[in-house]
Amino acid sequence: MSERRYNDDEVAAIFARASEEEQSSTRQLSAAREGLTLAELQEIGREAGIAPDRVAKAVRSLDDVRQPAPPKFLGLPLGVSRTVKLDHRLTDEEWERLVVDLRATFDARGVVRTEGSLRHWANGNLQVLVEPDGDGQRIRFRTVKGNSRALMMGGLGMLGVAAVTTLAAMLFPMGASQALDNIGTIALMGAGMFTIGALRLPSWAKLRRQQMEEVAQRLTLPR
Repeated sequence: MSERRYNDDEVAAIFARASEEEQSSTRQLSAAREGLTLAELQEIGREAGIAPDRVAKAVRSLDDVRQPAPPKFLGLPLGVSRTVKLDHRLTDEEWERLVVDLRATFDARGVVRTEGSLRHWANGNLQVLVEPDGDGQRIRFRTVKGNSRALMMGGLGMLGVAAVTTLAAMLFPMGASQALDNIGTIALMGAGMFTIGALRLPSWAKLRRQQMEEVAQRLTLPR
């Protein structure tokens, strides 16, 4: 069977229709560049078989502020932090539920404080702050392993003392044997303190990061 050939009128109609479709695609691309609202995104998702609440959750995750870099010491994580951006203001009931969730998740009662539109829950170095952010709120989780930092700093200090004492013994040999005995003890204690402080950090940071993420996920569930 020979391939169909189109007459002049059909050719004109085909190219006119193709031109209209191209202009329509250009308009859609321009609209996309200008930005789409959440409702428009949800409508597109609905046509593709995606539930509106899943689209909203994806938008919230995209809108989350850049996560702050946790403080480190010699490459080890001294702290953990997490920031969540909400598209609405927490009601009193939602705030109370969040406090209950925090107490259960971190196994700590903590202290609750409210200052105007600011809300705060803290248990030692572990803090959760709720702050205004446009029409919604920003919730910041942060904590620091203070005792590990003290142990590592103390250990490094003792190692420094041992190094200085060693140098002094080399420069002034008289009584060096007694000094060297003390140096060994000081260096061993310093190394032990640093090791104890450092070994605790990875597992502690992993647990705190997981706990913060769990609370953050519950916060962003559709209401």
